[in-house]
Order: sequence, then structure tokens, then C-alpha cells
Amino acid sequence: MQIDILTLFPEMFEGPFNYSILKRAKEKGLVMINLYNIRQWTIDKHHTVDDYAYGGGAGMVMMAEPIVRCIEDLKSKRCYDEIIYLSPDGDLLNQGLANQFSIKQNLLFLCGHYKGIDERIREHFITREVSIGDYVISGGEMAAMVLTDAIVRLLPGVLNDETSALSDSFQDHLLSPPVYTRPADFRGLCVPDILLSGNDKEIAAWRHEMSIERTRKRRPDLLHEV
Repeated sequence: MQIDILTLFPEMFEGPFNYSILKRAKEKGLVMINLYNIRQWTIDKHHTVDDYAYGGGAGMVMMAEPIVRCIEDLKSKRCYDEIIYLSPDGDLLNQGLANQFSIKQNLLFLCGHYKGIDERIREHFITREVSIGDYVISGGEMAAMVLTDAIVRLLPGVLNDETSALSDSFQDHLLSPPVYTRPADFRGLCVPDILLSGNDKEIAAWRHEMSIERTRKRRPDLLHEV
């Protein structure tokens, strides 16, 4: 898989993309992540990327020209399955959406800033808009990091245990069950006996029951999707 990210601040990605699962995925050659600074496609010496909004109002708007020039340049080199704009009014990111994106080959993410991007970009160049929640953050970079992580961990070979991603919360519209590790008795707080029984069938049934119970208590809205 290849993920190309258009941003005004590529340096923001250096930490999150160079540790843990994302780092291993890149080292294994399972994903290639490229960062492109939109300012490189500006046409003036000041590398201007934003301007005042027509009609007035507070805040600046990211200009169409440098973004479109960048998208067209990259599209001339490869075909993208989706060109995604990280936006607070996009489709809400969930596990199902991450699953859909994980089977694609080439994805392009656009990180917005200021008051957003010129609407003509959204109308004619963006194929999908994605939101990570009903709130506003300073730019699309952190949203792009979240989306990238959610996708990459699903790629075959990324996680050491191939079944790990399949048992994550939300994969079956249920929250994950409680998990425990050694010691079995910690200050009098004991691991449920069923998990020490060695009976895989009964353990699986218990975990499923606990998932339903936890979901009913904490996210009952998910049960309507089952």
C-alpha cells in the first residue's frame, strides 16, 4: 500500500510515523508513506498557500491553485483509489471505514488548515471526506495520523499476531472484552477462573458474553448495528 499525504507541516509526522507499528510496517515494506509539502507547488516567491475568503469573515482559506497543482502532479504518476480530505464534516471514521480503506492500494490524504480549503477542490478533486470526530482541531495533520494508523495496522503482516486486528473493538460492532496478564493474583484481585481453565471453547464464549455486556453498558448504540 502507498499513502501520500499533502500537508503544510510535514515535520509534524516525524514522531508518530517513526515508532511502533507504523515504523515496523514501513521497515517490512508493507506500506510506503510519502509526505508532500503543498508549498512546493506554489507559483510565487513567498510560497503563498492561503488568502482571504470572498464575502468576508474571519480566517484564511487554503487556495485552490497550489493544492490542485500538487494533486494533478501526483495523479500523473499514479492512480489513486481515493483522494481523501480530512474534514470535520466528512464521514465519521469507524472500524468499518478503516477496513474499507485497508484493501486499497493507493490513497491520497489532504490535510486542511485555517478555515478550510477552497470549495472547488472539494467539489472536483476530492473523492471522500473523513472526520475523526464531532469536534474541531487545528489542522488535518493529526486526523491524517489517526486515519493512517487505523488503516496500516489492518494490513496483512503488520501485526505479529494475524488475528489480533480481527479481535479489536468495533470489528463486530462490539467492544473488546476485559483482558488480564500475570500475576493471576494481584493484591487479592484475581483473574477470572475461566481464563485459567485452558478450555478454549468456554473462554471464547465467556469473552463474547463479556463483549456484549461491556457494549451494552458503555456503547448501547453499537448493539443496534448488529
